Amino acid sequence: MSAAGTALKGAVLAYQWTLRPVLGCNCRFYPSCSDYALEALGTHGALRGAWIATGRILRCNPWHPGGYDPVPPQTLPKG
Repeated sequence: MSAAGTALKGAVLAYQWTLRPVLGCNCRFYPSCSDYALEALGTHGALRGAWIATGRILRCNPWHPGGYDPVPPQTLPKG
């Protein structure tokens, strides 16, 4: 994993250990948004993983029904 990916994973883990216990786990999705971000970063790398996680966080609002939402699998380039 790149240095950027490691830094982003560290930021998500810092959130999970500091703010999440205070705010509570109020995510409308399974897995939670922070767990989703960790998996997206590990699967897709820093840039694409951060983009996918940001889209998920934007969908996590009172107007979305939520539910099971897995990280999309990494697609291999054709050729």
